[in-house]
Amino acid sequence: MSEEHPGIARFRAAHRERGGTGEIVVLPDAVHTAALAAEALGCEVGAIANSLLFDADGSPVLVLTSGAHRVDTAHVATVVGVAALRRATPEFVRAHTGQVIGGVSPVGHPAPVPTYVDSWLRRHPVVWAAAGHPAAVFSTTHDELLRLTGGTPVEVEPAP
Repeated sequence: MSEEHPGIARFRAAHRERGGTGEIVVLPDAVHTAALAAEALGCEVGAIANSLLFDADGSPVLVLTSGAHRVDTAHVATVVGVAALRRATPEFVRAHTGQVIGGVSPVGHPAPVPTYVDSWLRRHPVVWAAAGHPAAVFSTTHDELLRLTGGTPVEVEPAP
């Protein structure tokens, strides 16, 4: 029996500590995109919560967004009160989450990260998010994501 990947183990511990209720699933292959995750799980791409870490002048900001959306970074920066949100480098992501791009979970980071959860995810009774490794996911809900992360709901695109 092989040992669990350390990223998944850290996520599992943080998930349990925060009272997470969802199932943790380790897929046979990495799922680096929302479309691949949705295909592997048999769900709509909109039910995949992408974990996007941004660099806000050296501080991390995590946005959990529906796989059906693109984050309007100028809009979200204004809403969350930062000058700008820039795409984080792989090194920045690892330094602030302890995880790699494609496997960033909502919890289990070395230090708390301000987190914003796409309100669109409320439309799905079950949401899937990364569990500390590109091949690991867990089931949850929009409300549970808010509770687990201490996050704030946000519209990731401006209203039409």
